[in-house]
Amino acid sequence: MSCSDPIADMLTCIRNAVGANKSQVKFPHSRIKEGICQVLQDEGYISRFDVLDTQPAKTIKVQLKYGQDGERVINEIRRVSKPGCRVYSGGRSIRPVINGFGISILSTSKGVLSDRHCRSGNIGGEIICTVK
Repeated sequence: MSCSDPIADMLTCIRNAVGANKSQVKFPHSRIKEGICQVLQDEGYISRFDVLDTQPAKTIKVQLKYGQDGERVINEIRRVSKPGCRVYSGGRSIRPVINGFGISILSTSKGVLSDRHCRSGNIGGEIICTVK
């Protein structure tokens, strides 16, 4: 069975694993998913991620991050741009999430970047998701 939105499936895997207090989650690999995981790691929302060369296809293993006393680092992760309704934003019109306490992840001509990097470099693109 084919998947119409693999990025939404990845975000749902992460959301469900955080809700169940799992330490790690695995999902199929793609370059855009790897870019999203890299942004999440750079911004401190996950501990680390690894690309596993499994058969028949590669997978990504994400080590989730929790604070002291099991406090969740990712409280909400939401898909913004969907296959049926793409959402684009210019570099100057990207709004901060929760006054800078959350991030937006964008797909740009420079790769997958956080909203902070896009605003500082005046780079626009497709808003993939928001993380709070």
